[in-house]
Amino acid sequence: MPDSPHAHADRAPDPDPAVDEHRLEQLISRAQTALPVELPALADRCASALGLGSALIYLADLQQWQLIPLDESMEPLSVDHSSAGWAYRTVAPRVVDADDGLIVWMPLVDGAERLGVLGVRTASLDGPLMRRSRMLAHLFAMLITSKRAYSDWLAARTRTAPMRLPTEMLRAFLPPRTIGSSRCVSTAALEPAYDIAGDAFDHSVVKHVLHTMILDGMGHDLTAGLTTSVAMAAARNTRRGGGDLTDVVGAVDQALAEWLPDHFCTGVLCRLDTETGVLRWINCGHPAPLLIRDERVLAGALDSHPQPPIGLAGPLLPAARQVNETKLEPGDCVLLYTDGVVEARDENGAEFGLDRFTDFIIRSNAAGQRPAEVLRLLIHAVLDYQRNQLRDDTTILLFEWRPQHP
Repeated sequence: MPDSPHAHADRAPDPDPAVDEHRLEQLISRAQTALPVELPALADRCASALGLGSALIYLADLQQWQLIPLDESMEPLSVDHSSAGWAYRTVAPRVVDADDGLIVWMPLVDGAERLGVLGVRTASLDGPLMRRSRMLAHLFAMLITSKRAYSDWLAARTRTAPMRLPTEMLRAFLPPRTIGSSRCVSTAALEPAYDIAGDAFDHSVVKHVLHTMILDGMGHDLTAGLTTSVAMAAARNTRRGGGDLTDVVGAVDQALAEWLPDHFCTGVLCRLDTETGVLRWINCGHPAPLLIRDERVLAGALDSHPQPPIGLAGPLLPAARQVNETKLEPGDCVLLYTDGVVEARDENGAEFGLDRFTDFIIRSNAAGQRPAEVLRLLIHAVLDYQRNQLRDDTTILLFEWRPQHP
């Protein structure tokens, strides 16, 4: 794949230190009603108003292998093998030489979530132009985030394969891949991206509390997706009403027993107080979460007494769910996963395994990778191990407590 984009402007103009504030105000106002398909041309006009050259918008595809241009006449760029991809992976600007000047690759980030990159062409670069490039990236990250909620075109641009109906339904319920605050970050990955059915994740920050959840529904069909979708809806409804962990699990138990009485799911629900580091969790028939501290897994740290899956009715339904509690240390990472991760097998039948799984995360963290990049690399490693033929849904959620951050 080409490292540099097709130039859709003949020549980048010399930078003008003056900003046409009136024109820029008009363009920002226009952006509120612009169609997503109009964003590439709008980015060009905003760049010009800031004394820059042209601008190029790329969004990461669903599996984060490629950066897909919003300009449909251009070719994708590789996330792993391009300067634009370097900016995306590291969430840092990258400046490269172009035919008639420079290209500044700026990461497009909404809060903690990586969306893609913005490429800004300019004849030269100084401090003010760098700040304007960053400001342009912030503006278009917000625009893309606001418009993708209702734009089928933006969703279609980031897909590289047809999506099955159960997956389409389930993905409508999923939150952004990565969320965070100044004290925590939570990020998730889910495969097979176009054929998922029973797995799901959820995370949300409410004031100083991070809520996370991972679910594994029974089966691999539309009903499995419906089961986890109902479970997520019931959990959110109770959480938003102020319910605690036991209330949330109880609401999911009740909803599944009422609407899908023959279906259940396993899952782990967590609540992290980001001011104190107190972690509370309920494990409903799921693999135990893992605690990573100082580049090692603390074996058994988050194990708990076995409890039945969510959604069991009648005598199998427990009278009360057991809430577990521990206190994290700054920098601790907690890992939630479905069994499809460790049970992925190579062509000889050997499992990917828990040791390989945790070792990959520890080594990536030690190398300074951000949590979202750690999971991107890990999920790709699992896919490579099984030659892109996953036999089961695979979902990973990683959250980190970092109160030392300002």
